[in-house]
Amino acid sequence: MDYFKTIFLETADDFIKNLDAKTRKKVFYNVRLAERSNDPKLFKKLTDEIWEFRIRFSNKQIRLLAFWDKRNNENTLVVATNGFIKKTQKTPKTDINKAKKIMSEYLNN
Repeated sequence: MDYFKTIFLETADDFIKNLDAKTRKKVFYNVRLAERSNDPKLFKKLTDEIWEFRIRFSNKQIRLLAFWDKRNNENTLVVATNGFIKKTQKTPKTDINKAKKIMSEYLNN
């Protein structure tokens, strides 16, 4: 049973396309696992609106930021906005702000 379904906006898609094939496969594997498991090790809340998919693969910490779109009562949708390779302990504010901007544009269209 899936807890939610994930869609990838263009910015998230572009980030994923630039990863090598094995890393891409691991990203999609973890996203699908998160959809089914409700595990905070895989999908965790960062701010009021922004969440992150957490992927660790070949010594890389990959993050995909996302938000919930609950406007359609039938489907719970998670929208992946952007991604980055994490290099510091804290998630960079610039990436969180980018996710918020993309979310705002998405919800207003």
